Amino acid sequence: MAESVASAAVENVTNQAITYASPYLRYFFCYGEIVQDFTDQRNALKLRKLRMDTRVDEAKRQIEVIYEDVEDWLKRAEKELEETQNLQDEIDRVKCFKWCPQWGWRYCLSKKLAEKTPIISGLFQTSNFAQVGHRHSLQGIEFITSTDFMDSESSKSALNQILEAIKAVHMIGLYGMPGVGKTTLAKQVGKHAREQKLFDKVVMFTMSQNPDINKIQHKVAAMFDLKFQTDIEDTRAEELWVRLKAEEDILIIVDDLWEEFKLESIGIPFGDDHKGCKILLTTRHQHVCSKMKCQEKIQLGILSKDEAWVLFRDQAGLEDDCSILNEVAKEVAGECKGLPLAIVTVAKALKDKSLDEWRDANQRFKDSTHLYDEEVLGGVIEPLKLSYDYLKKGINQMTGNHVQMCFLLCSLFPEDDEISTQLLIMCGIGVGLFPNVYSIEDKRKKIVEALKKLLKSGLLLETNDADSIRMHDVVRDFAHWLTSTGENRFMVKDKLKEWPDMVESFECYTAIALWNCSKNIKNFPDKVEFSKLKTLFLQGEWEWEWNGVWWEWKRDDLLVVSSTFFEEMKALQVLYLEKVYFSLKGFNSLPNLKTLWCKHCKVENFSSSLTNMRSLEILTLIDTKIDEISEELVKLSALKYLLLSGVDDKEEMNIPPKLVSGLTSLQELHVTSKSNINLLELNSLSRLTALSLWLSTNQFSQEDFVFPRLPRYNIVVDDYISFCGELTIRKLTIRNFSSSLSAFNNLFYNVEKLKLENVSGLKNIVPSIGKRVLNNELTSLELHSCYDMEFLIDITRDQEPTVAFSNLVELNIQSMVSLKGLCYGLSPSHCAIASFTRLKVVTIVYCPKLKTIFSPCLAQSILCIEELYIKSCHGLEQVIGFAQEEEITENDCRLCCCPKLRILKIRYCRSLKYICANTWTQGLQSLESVKISDCHQLMQIFKMEQNENRQDVVLLGLRSLKDSRLWCCPKLRILNIRSCKSLKYVFANTWAQSLESVKISDCPQLMQILKMEQNENGQDAVAPQNHCGQIENFLDTRLPTILMLHCRSSALGDCIVVGNHEKVFQVQGGYSFSRIKDLYSRNLVEVRIIWNNFTQVVTLENLTTLSLGDCKKLRYIFSPTTTRSLSHLVDLFIEGTTHFNQGSSFFFIIIFASNAGLQPISFPNLTDITVTNYGNLKSAVPFGSVLVLPKLESLIVKRNSKFEQVFELEDEVEVAAEEEMKFDKSGKLSLEELSRLIHFSPKGYHFVLPALIELKVRDCPKLTTSFSIDSQKFVHCEAKVKSSKIHPNWSRKMRLKSLSLFQMQFSMRIYVGSCQRPGFFS
Repeated sequence: MAESVASAAVENVTNQAITYASPYLRYFFCYGEIVQDFTDQRNALKLRKLRMDTRVDEAKRQIEVIYEDVEDWLKRAEKELEETQNLQDEIDRVKCFKWCPQWGWRYCLSKKLAEKTPIISGLFQTSNFAQVGHRHSLQGIEFITSTDFMDSESSKSALNQILEAIKAVHMIGLYGMPGVGKTTLAKQVGKHAREQKLFDKVVMFTMSQNPDINKIQHKVAAMFDLKFQTDIEDTRAEELWVRLKAEEDILIIVDDLWEEFKLESIGIPFGDDHKGCKILLTTRHQHVCSKMKCQEKIQLGILSKDEAWVLFRDQAGLEDDCSILNEVAKEVAGECKGLPLAIVTVAKALKDKSLDEWRDANQRFKDSTHLYDEEVLGGVIEPLKLSYDYLKKGINQMTGNHVQMCFLLCSLFPEDDEISTQLLIMCGIGVGLFPNVYSIEDKRKKIVEALKKLLKSGLLLETNDADSIRMHDVVRDFAHWLTSTGENRFMVKDKLKEWPDMVESFECYTAIALWNCSKNIKNFPDKVEFSKLKTLFLQGEWEWEWNGVWWEWKRDDLLVVSSTFFEEMKALQVLYLEKVYFSLKGFNSLPNLKTLWCKHCKVENFSSSLTNMRSLEILTLIDTKIDEISEELVKLSALKYLLLSGVDDKEEMNIPPKLVSGLTSLQELHVTSKSNINLLELNSLSRLTALSLWLSTNQFSQEDFVFPRLPRYNIVVDDYISFCGELTIRKLTIRNFSSSLSAFNNLFYNVEKLKLENVSGLKNIVPSIGKRVLNNELTSLELHSCYDMEFLIDITRDQEPTVAFSNLVELNIQSMVSLKGLCYGLSPSHCAIASFTRLKVVTIVYCPKLKTIFSPCLAQSILCIEELYIKSCHGLEQVIGFAQEEEITENDCRLCCCPKLRILKIRYCRSLKYICANTWTQGLQSLESVKISDCHQLMQIFKMEQNENRQDVVLLGLRSLKDSRLWCCPKLRILNIRSCKSLKYVFANTWAQSLESVKISDCPQLMQILKMEQNENGQDAVAPQNHCGQIENFLDTRLPTILMLHCRSSALGDCIVVGNHEKVFQVQGGYSFSRIKDLYSRNLVEVRIIWNNFTQVVTLENLTTLSLGDCKKLRYIFSPTTTRSLSHLVDLFIEGTTHFNQGSSFFFIIIFASNAGLQPISFPNLTDITVTNYGNLKSAVPFGSVLVLPKLESLIVKRNSKFEQVFELEDEVEVAAEEEMKFDKSGKLSLEELSRLIHFSPKGYHFVLPALIELKVRDCPKLTTSFSIDSQKFVHCEAKVKSSKIHPNWSRKMRLKSLSLFQMQFSMRIYVGSCQRPGFFS
């Protein structure tokens, strides 16, 4: 006992001695503890970074902008993990000598680990980011996709008038006939305004005849990143009002306004409430413009005869000749009355038709009686009627009728709605379209063909979603005109607050659609008699509520319908119900009901009433609550289509045993919620053609089950299912699967989209999955975390020739830690076996064992690749090339590299040396964007040609500028390179003639971006001078060696040199850099002059932003001549130059470096000036009789120790006594930490700043300028002599704070700090 206590005491004393005596003893005696601590902390950081990468990737997929601190953390974490990898490797080496430790080695290693551990721990502790990004500000899809603008005289005139009007007035009205192109022109205005940055925000929404205020408010709010805090319409309007007032300049486009409307009810301030908010509205009627008090009313006229013919000829596919067909076509075009909508629809209807059909159409126009309302539809109805009738041409009468019925069904949906093609198909089947086709699969094909015909005719429009279509509001009005009389009578109502009066004529309707019916609708009947009604759409009103995180619709606020409501609808075939609470009891009297589609509904008596619907063929229940799914469903003997999604509140949907196998007529089964479905029951469905299932891995316990072959399917195992509306693809997702994949053999045979995640036991895809799988159908392949997979294809294991991946378009591989390559055993004789001839997009993330992606043989088949994304592949040495050096000798071939590659993006590949080795780069004809970062071993993007001695080949004797070896990147626009420590050349023997943006940072070894050809004398050969004029954005940071862009005019010696020299751009001859918009320069520590002092050389007429930072020896920027082209300069930021030219003003240096004999120069558009940390700067702006900065809004000068005056008076200018000068736009003035500042304005000048709202002066102890405020709330600045009579006492400054000015028109903020003179304000 005593010995034990003594031993413990000795150990305790020893540990304390080690701890307190010296940290160096700890390096000797606590090596194991230090190693363990380091390893734990590093592993924790590695796992946290992987998690952060996943969060960032997910945020980017949600189009979020990643926060800068998150990006910075990831860079630092990546850097630490990379730097400490060597330490980890050293730990592993030390373990080999544990029985004979090298104490000096261990001591040094222990010390390094102890120093690194707290750094790693600190990084880990600062990684708890609540959010990694924020939603990107929306720009408006209307302006991104607007491409249909026709540049006619009328549209050009209206466009110019609108653009002029928005400068002067706040409300503009655009009116014109239906179909004349008002919406298209409005989109063009918005697109132009956004591209030219005329407004901070441009928003467009459609009013239509029945405006949905809730939908409009949410759309506008989304554009301004506003989340409403209430579901009350008036309160939302107030929130939107306040948010919009916070923006300075806004353009609101209100499309398709039918009557006078108070925009204030939406929440849009304009006029006196917000002078920066401009409204452009479109309407069919001029009187609407008058009622809306538009200050400018602009009419959009029809096309001229010649313009109409050109549009018609192009849409009809006619040649520009004098044929008889063209003569008839010109007459037909004339009948379209110059209306673009009519021209397009008629031209498309008659395209590829015979001369007799053209003559027939022309005669129909001449014989028309025009029995329609001119006021409503004007001149478009007859052209649309012709297009409608021509739907029957070339096909049999019955088919033509069904195509027309498809068109009429589309008119049942709300105005401007994106109509689901899947819903249309099911409704079409329900009303009996194409009765001679029996299977749902074949009916689907027929209806899809009909919709394509309608799209081709111009009667329907495409949307951004492939699974939906849209109908133009004028075409919809035409369809309603067609169904207002005759056999097919339709009624469509929206926002129904009261049930319409039922008169006798209502019994004639065959289709009724009632949308957004209020739950408190008045006079809603318990029973109606619609004896001829075949189709009924009934939708309750959508109401939203805030749950504290996001907006969600009120699930319990449903339109309640009596159980007897449907009883007298004997002919009803299609019933679509949304947000309705009803009972199936009354359905026993609906013998003809074929389609029942319920969405967001609640159904009573579901199970007990199923026997009453023996004719039902299509049943869809989406997010619809029922009592249960019972075996009674088997009694629906005619059921062919069943879709169940979210039908109960349970985590797993309960499907009774033998239910599925009992539905023997079923052709399509879609269960898109988790369920307990028995897969073996699928074998009883002999007619099954389409299947969607969300399964768990434990449902594959039956070893003998195999999915049947199916034309269409979407099967998901242990992952979230996304139900494809039209289900036109074959998609298979398998996740967390360790059993045999034999159950999927029949699906592998024709799968189009395949995703495998955490599937164990797979060494490869081919031949492990099967010889014939992935043969011709696979277009998309995703592989995630399949840790056993080494290759996609292993030819050595395949005994018979197989062609794999021949139709693959997208390849996505992530977290495949064992993957060594795409194909193993490939030789030139096997090239046809592993074929990637259609591959376009490749994404590879975290595959550490991958050394090369495309071998030379494989590279021959990737000629269609367009986008290549690679990240965190730390073992990767080259993207395209030989895996081993000896292969290069054995296969001395030059690779033709990716002729269609457009986008190349590579990040965090620390072993990468080349993108493509031993390569002719003339194949890069399509390359547009190159972004590479954090590839520390990268030496050159595309390796230079080498001779037999492995020396870089200089291509001698530039024979022609059209030489393909020189013009290898003719379309390259964007070049971004960051943190590539070993990079010396970007491109060798290369010229990029279309560069718009170049950003390079943290590349300490970089010598040249574009290494030029050399002639036989060893001189650089150069490219034509006009190609340098393409660069719009140039960011050059931390380049201590040469970076050159050579340009040629008439002599070889003319060039532009960019780099860390005394003079950055040295140019002789005339050059126009007209496309440069932004110029950034950072860390050019040796640079004294940005542009050399020359005459009539450089013009920069579109430069808007100039930003300089840490250019410590900078003296001059622009010559006087160059300055005269800077009419568009808006923002000027200068920071961190401490050796600015002594004794001269900043603008003297920029503008008047040698301005003798020249006229004064002004900057007409310069609005923001920021100058900070310039140690030798004495003044900012030269001042004379001409106002240099008429649009100056913000002037900030900080931390300039020798700064004496803001505006310096030129010596030769004589000042009249108390000369006044106004700065009408200046809103912000900040002067901080200027210890020598004496004057703000020159002596004898009286500055007036009527718009100033923020004045901040701090630590300016010598400032003598007096600031005062007059009765008009204008700020006055005067330079006074140093006299106590001039400066009022401190109490007067205090009285200024109590002025009501601060609560009136301008919310002025005045900051005062460390101003030693008490009379600063008066």
